[in-house]
Amino acid sequence: MHSVERIGRYRLERRLGTGAFGTVWLAHDDELDAPVAVKVLADNWSHRLDVRERFLAEARMLRRAGSDRVVQVYDIGELPDGRPYFVMEYADGGTLADLVADGPLPVSEALRLTALSARGAAALHTAGIVHRDIKPSNVLLCSSPEGVSRVLLADLGLAKSLAQASGLTQAAGSAGYRPPEQAEPGAGIDARADVYSLGAVAYHLVTGTVPGEPGKVVRPDRLRPDLAPAVRRALLRALAPDRRRRWPDAESFAQELERLAASGHRPRRRRTAALTLTGAVAVVAAVGVTLALVDRQSPATEVRVTDRTGSVIAEVPRGWDRQLRDSGWDPRALGLPSGPEPGFAVADHLTRWQDLTADVNGVLVGRSRHGDLTAAVNALTHPGCHYDGGRVYTGTVWHGRVRAWGDCPGGGSVTEAALAPAGGSAQTRVYVQIRQGGRASATDRILASVRIGS
Repeated sequence: MHSVERIGRYRLERRLGTGAFGTVWLAHDDELDAPVAVKVLADNWSHRLDVRERFLAEARMLRRAGSDRVVQVYDIGELPDGRPYFVMEYADGGTLADLVADGPLPVSEALRLTALSARGAAALHTAGIVHRDIKPSNVLLCSSPEGVSRVLLADLGLAKSLAQASGLTQAAGSAGYRPPEQAEPGAGIDARADVYSLGAVAYHLVTGTVPGEPGKVVRPDRLRPDLAPAVRRALLRALAPDRRRRWPDAESFAQELERLAASGHRPRRRRTAALTLTGAVAVVAAVGVTLALVDRQSPATEVRVTDRTGSVIAEVPRGWDRQLRDSGWDPRALGLPSGPEPGFAVADHLTRWQDLTADVNGVLVGRSRHGDLTAAVNALTHPGCHYDGGRVYTGTVWHGRVRAWGDCPGGGSVTEAALAPAGGSAQTRVYVQIRQGGRASATDRILASVRIGS
């Protein structure tokens, strides 16, 4: 975009975000003395009449919805260079993506926020519009005089009228939130496509993890063991690959979520206190979850843990093995090529792993075939913790790079390690992350215990 300070009567303050076809700015309406959001078509698309029409269609559909549950459009116009823009209400509370970035939400809050999102989708459907891209970053939060955030659906860049969507359509939507009928061009869709996306949003808020591909979604109670069966059933019904098995409309789904939130979603009784499966670890991507075996024949102070393939093994202090996720990890978390690799995460509280203010003891071990992991580990940071420095680790089985952070907000430490075989083989590399509630005293003992099978 050319350097400008004003668009019409709107004084630009800062950029809020940039998408495929436009940029959204926070601006100030000097005449009404109020903040607004201004969306401007990107300069590189200004010559494309079809993109221009798509951009204007979004403004028209937002206006057509006419609901306080959908972002409102106040004004529309053109820049001197001919690019269109439209002016919307500004949501000052961020997005659901901002909330879930810190980990899973309390279940009742996750259900309440998804229900409000579903009410917004229902308003669109009543206006004859299917959103086609509902995800946490497209659900905005706006403060209200009552002190309770309003929930607004935004970004109708992929939206279609229901009449058009029932015929042949192009593939659209975001991975993890996209129903199967939107994944391939040519399949007609209806309002139940948004129901699937809403189910994926609820799943993400409850578990802290984006659901897998349709038909391969890990049951949410395996990621959050205290989840009530009724909540699990409601989410999985929304995520049914066959749309005939989903909630019939967004309104029905909203009503069920509100009922569950009001009832307190009584959690199921847990049969054991140890070896439960739980939510997302900061660098773990679920690729199917099963219960791995913990070898209780180890010495009294150590517990032997394996992933579900039995090829990744390590020993951790007893007491760290209360919760286990043995389904592997995704090196994409380190900026490496994506793809499931064997690995596990084990901790006394895996559900708190992402929270550096929490007292957590645990280990993530992941095998990688992507070569040297040192550069990836060197690029990691842990804001709020004090960097204690790096060192070379040399053991009988492994050598590599170890970096440590202490005095984290919760008083604990984080250790990152990139390991390679001491014998010099380039076939197998290992990534290890260790959380300890106090000083990093168990690090070398854990690293020495790591073994990788065939």
